[in-house]
Amino acid sequence: MQTRGYTLKNGKVLIIREAIPDDASSILTFVEALSGQTDYLSYGPGQFGYTETQERAFIRNCEVSPSSLFLIAFIEETLVGILTFAGDDRPRGRHAGELGLMVPKGHWGNGIGSLLIDTLIRWAEEGGLVTKLNLRVRTDNDRAIALCQRKGFTIEGTITRASKIDDTYFDSYWMGRPIE
Repeated sequence: MQTRGYTLKNGKVLIIREAIPDDASSILTFVEALSGQTDYLSYGPGQFGYTETQERAFIRNCEVSPSSLFLIAFIEETLVGILTFAGDDRPRGRHAGELGLMVPKGHWGNGIGSLLIDTLIRWAEEGGLVTKLNLRVRTDNDRAIALCQRKGFTIEGTITRASKIDDTYFDSYWMGRPIE
C-alpha cells in the first residue's frame, strides 16, 4: 500500500501509511495518551498491556499477513490516528476480520477516522481476499456508530455487558460491512 496524503476539513494535510516495526514506541505512547481521553476504548490508562517488543511483533504480523493491516495517520510529525484490521490467517476465516480505530479527541470531526476507514475499504477491495469487515462499538458511542453507518456498516447484533468500568456495564454493537 502506498503512502497517501489528504487535505482535511480544517485545511491541514493528513498522511496515511502502513505502520512499520520502528513505529512501535510512538504507537504505544499514542495509545496510552488516548486511553485517558475516552471510556469508549476497551482499556483504560496503563491497561493496554503491550510491550514495545510485542507491538513490534504485532506490526510485523500485519506486514506479512494478507488479511491484516495496520494504518497510521499523521499531521506533520504528529500521530493523529490508528486503524488496525486483524484478519484470520486460517482458510475458513481469512475472508473476515475486526477493525479498531483510534483518533485523539482534539482531532474528532476532521475526517481522520473516515479517511482511515476509506483506506481500509479500498485495501480490501483491491486485495480481493477480505470480503467482510467487522467491528465492535459501544451502544452509547453515537459518533462512531454514525461514522460506521455512513461507511456502509450495519448493526448485526448486540453484545450485552461487553465491558465494565467501575461498577457499570456497557453493551456493544457488533457491526459489519461486506466488501463486494
